[in-house]
Amino acid sequence: MALRTRISERQRRLGTELRRAREISGVSTNDAAAATGLRAPLLSNIEAGRTAIATERLRRLCGHYGNISTPHLEALVAMSESSGKGWWSTYQGRVTRHALNLAELEAGAASLCSYEPLVIPGLFQTEEYIRALFGDVKPKHATTEDAIAFRLERQRILVSENAPAVHAVIHEAALRMHYGGPSVMRRQLLHLIELSRLPNVTIQVFPFRAQTFLGVSTPFLYVRPPVEELATVVLEHPSEPIYRDTQEHLSQYRVLFGRLKDSALPPITPSATAETQAAPGSLLLIQHLLYDF
Repeated sequence: MALRTRISERQRRLGTELRRAREISGVSTNDAAAATGLRAPLLSNIEAGRTAIATERLRRLCGHYGNISTPHLEALVAMSESSGKGWWSTYQGRVTRHALNLAELEAGAASLCSYEPLVIPGLFQTEEYIRALFGDVKPKHATTEDAIAFRLERQRILVSENAPAVHAVIHEAALRMHYGGPSVMRRQLLHLIELSRLPNVTIQVFPFRAQTFLGVSTPFLYVRPPVEELATVVLEHPSEPIYRDTQEHLSQYRVLFGRLKDSALPPITPSATAETQAAPGSLLLIQHLLYDF
């Protein structure tokens, strides 16, 4: 079987999980391969995401390690058997590999938690806002129009049949940035209010006056599938996004997001009465900003 030249995030993660399970169990590559009828070099390639593994052998391998719960095992089987194809497949070669990986991650998510200090989260951006962000710079390996269309297509997950719960904390700085000018930002702020009407969407603003702490300057997305152990943290980076998936990192970002939402203003509640809005909240701050644009 030929080795993959391009490894998706799902394929990489499957291999990583199998390697972790083997290392935790204290089993060597040679012993694990022998116990499941594989050659050691092949198992190494499986753990590196460079090649696939048959479902029967995957189950035998995990059974040999003995440290994987049934839900975790079934999730690994689903990852292994997945074709990786979805609506994003039509954009292959037209948008970046990270964009494709992100769409696949979102499609399998039960919940998404994001923090953005300087821009509106991609799932919430209006087309005008997206165009202002891209400007005249074409994303690497993609045309501007393809990238815009792809981002807008991603947003359909918010109203899909199995829509994930989406909780976003947005720094006040991101709401004050003039991407595209006052009219674009005004419509973007109004769009946030409309999105907050969706039952699966929660939006909070982290105000300038909130007490800051380490991590406030770093944007991240916490993608949680039905099995928590397989969650992924996506960190934006100028050259290439960084994926974090160790249990230590996942715990760190769960705690960080908890601190962010606790320090942020109460969520936008468009249906709130004037009396309940008397206390400072995300909606009142956005309404105040609308007068400035």
